[in-house]
Amino acid sequence: MPQPVDLQALRALEQARGSRVLVLAASTLDIDLLPALYDQLRTIGKVERLDVVLHSRGGIVNGARRIALLLREFTRHLGVIVPHYCESSATLLAMAGDEIIAGDLAIFSPIDPHLHGDAGGDTSSISAQDIRLFGKMCASWFGADPDAAREQALALMCQNIFPPTLAAFYRTTLEMEQIGEELLRYQLPQLESEARRAIVRRLMQDYHSHNYAITGAELAALGLRVRRDAQAEALAWDIARTLHAGFGRGTAQSEEDEWDDMLLATRDSVNVRQRRPGGLHGRWREERPAS
Repeated sequence: MPQPVDLQALRALEQARGSRVLVLAASTLDIDLLPALYDQLRTIGKVERLDVVLHSRGGIVNGARRIALLLREFTRHLGVIVPHYCESSATLLAMAGDEIIAGDLAIFSPIDPHLHGDAGGDTSSISAQDIRLFGKMCASWFGADPDAAREQALALMCQNIFPPTLAAFYRTTLEMEQIGEELLRYQLPQLESEARRAIVRRLMQDYHSHNYAITGAELAALGLRVRRDAQAEALAWDIARTLHAGFGRGTAQSEEDEWDDMLLATRDSVNVRQRRPGGLHGRWREERPAS
């Protein structure tokens, strides 16, 4: 069976960076990843420099926070290397790194919270931005008085979304702002708290779609510590190409097939979680690489 990650590239990346390297790939970042990550980090031990090759489309905000805090416990300098996908909560996780190495195809995204399946049995999701900008849309598109538009927007939303749910959604946006500022302290300790919060607000509010593909250069323009490293980017891309071929739901041949939805890899071991259809708990397996 071929290795699910390019370990030769991983080892070369360690030599190039003078660090220990951990590949963290997850279809969905969540709390369930923590025990396996903890075991992997304990095996590595506490090191001066740890680089994480991050590959994820997002996940649970509090899961991303706890993953970030756990990674920080095991190193003095955390690098986050992004060859391709690093979206939504993965962008939030990357903000906890002392530096972000972003390749040509690195894709970050806004971190605006979403509400799933609320009124009328609707299973779609809406963004905090959809709610926040509703009154502005009424004024801009239909010429409504801005103050009247805000009042009408509130009335309409309370008719269609249970008011305590709206309040919970508001609390979620405050939580996102708080967590984002907390994680940015590691990367931008020289900034005042309000300056870090301003960066987080821009990532929450300055884009017209949650799927907007933010580049590394755009992330740097916001004030984050993003830089280029041609050798590290090339090696990380080799790792990403292996992940594209054998990782994620899209690699399953049918709806009944299992697929790998989480992967943690070091130079010494590869741990993969295999997911089963029907939402059942996944099963971890360890693969020992050849010497």
